[in-house]
Amino acid sequence: MHHVETSTKRRGVRSPKSANKRRKNVELRYTVGLNRSLSSLVERYAQTVDMSMSKAIAALVRLGLDSHEDRKREFFKRLKENLETDSVAEQDELVDEFRTLILGR
Repeated sequence: MHHVETSTKRRGVRSPKSANKRRKNVELRYTVGLNRSLSSLVERYAQTVDMSMSKAIAALVRLGLDSHEDRKREFFKRLKENLETDSVAEQDELVDEFRTLILGR
């Protein structure tokens, strides 16, 4: 995936403090392709929350990543609880959940 760093160029004398601030504000830009139905959903979401398509995509990606982290935490919590029991059925269910988490199926 290609990305481009963008920043604002200014002329004049710069202090080290402003150089550090500029580095923190650099944005990476990516080009993504969305199929028509997904694009319509994102556009509707962007209109609902009153933001641009780019910001809506970024927000949805962040929500997805947060959700993924929550699922991982929940999985390991349940794994720890399950290791305390000896139920084979629960262990099999946990293996299936782990497979879904890792493989996305």
